[in-house]
Amino acid sequence: MGFDLIDVTAKRAALTPDRIAFEDVLSGRTLSYAQLEDRSARCASGLASLGIARGDRVAILCRNRIEFFELMFACAKLGAILVPLNWRAPAAELAPLLDDCSPKALIFGHEDSQIAIALSRRNLILVALDSYEQMAAEDAVGPCDYESLLASAAPAQSDPRWPGDAVWSLLYTSGTTGQPKAVIQTFQMAAVNAFHVSQAFGVRAGDRTLNFLPLFHAAGIQLVSLPTLIAGGTVSVLSSFDAARALALMPRLDVFFAVPAVYQQLALHPNFEAADLSRVRAWGCGGAPLPDLLVERFAAKGAAVCNGYGMTETGPTAFVAAAEDALAHVGSVGKAQMFLDARIVDERGHTLGEGEIGEIWMRGPGLTPGYWNRAEETAKTFTAEGWLRSGDLGRRDGGDRFYVVGRIKEMYISGGENVYPAEIEAVLARHPAILEAAVVGAPDDKWGEVGHAFLLLHAGASAPYCEELEKYCRAYLAAYKVPKFFIRVDDFPRTAAGKVRKHLLKNAKKQ
Repeated sequence: MGFDLIDVTAKRAALTPDRIAFEDVLSGRTLSYAQLEDRSARCASGLASLGIARGDRVAILCRNRIEFFELMFACAKLGAILVPLNWRAPAAELAPLLDDCSPKALIFGHEDSQIAIALSRRNLILVALDSYEQMAAEDAVGPCDYESLLASAAPAQSDPRWPGDAVWSLLYTSGTTGQPKAVIQTFQMAAVNAFHVSQAFGVRAGDRTLNFLPLFHAAGIQLVSLPTLIAGGTVSVLSSFDAARALALMPRLDVFFAVPAVYQQLALHPNFEAADLSRVRAWGCGGAPLPDLLVERFAAKGAAVCNGYGMTETGPTAFVAAAEDALAHVGSVGKAQMFLDARIVDERGHTLGEGEIGEIWMRGPGLTPGYWNRAEETAKTFTAEGWLRSGDLGRRDGGDRFYVVGRIKEMYISGGENVYPAEIEAVLARHPAILEAAVVGAPDDKWGEVGHAFLLLHAGASAPYCEELEKYCRAYLAAYKVPKFFIRVDDFPRTAAGKVRKHLLKNAKKQ
């Protein structure tokens, strides 16, 4: 039996109609569960009046806002498929995605109106989330007005059962190694993820969380906003991340989830030491490895930040460390969650033992059925038995805790020895002058491959000499692991989850 969902907004409106579902942090506007259901149902009717039917794609290009979730639930009621687009990308990068998914409508906020207009094409319906007065005059080319669409529509009467295997959305991967592809997201994936999040972080009715991670990314929707709504809590929405505002909001939050880049910004902010973090009951981190120093910095203020691991393909929650292990087993992403099998395998798919490094494979009902229009990619990613080949290298300790040591494509061989960049990056991040490091392998006539370390320094720090860095690394690493070159950068190219796009660093290094 599948993990079907019951119409989330309709059920919540019946259970807790007056409880606040959403709060817009900047404006103070709130939306109760009864209002959320009414607006989502009207939105479903409005979309239907535009000719959008079951299976049709609806693209959305906007910053974090309550209307995104109204549209997400409206698509569920209608059976349409939501396609969130990356507002950080130019029109030239987004156009191929529209070619791939062929949406019937493109819904956009005023900040992204220029790109939306640039993406306009024949038979694509444009819907503006904001009034024309809020848009530049040259953008007012006559798209449908979202609020007018809702005002003129009666609430849709839809099937309260959302079939587990039905497609809810398409999320284009951020592409740390290549071109984005659309990962299918189903209702069953949402149900399993909500269960895993509730188990891992103890999300319950009345909890409040902060939504600021980009909504074109799985974490922005699922960690932990949608599980909080299913549980009957309140989601406070910030249009984008602001460290000072986030620290000021901590005394009102129960659960907080972020990527390492956000934890870094919080720790570096001048208000951090005085901030009151005591109310937040659960802290989660994912998307990229969290440096040990940040774990220790937050632990000193009583905040046990729990590393986790998952992928867009896993819904995304797959592993979450227990709070008691945050310091006792620094670097661990914890154990596989309830509805997930996981193992470490060698190149032939044979299970490896404790401490051995191999590829992480996962299997369970919370995984994607595959990639949109990419049957060959799907077949490459999944085994015949349903195991997802993650492409990530990891190991398992005696307590069944998992550790991620890097991407398979990032590992390089120097002098016949396997080198894992994540290990070197962790060492470099402890140097007092270095804020963050990224290591890639490059061809070398003598050793086959050697490391090139790209370094982002702390503000005001003097660049260490290469000889000093080499000596520092040799104190903690075997000689073959020590990078041959150290290159200072002003910033890293990143995905929405904060991961460094290392293939772009490789390209820059070759120039």
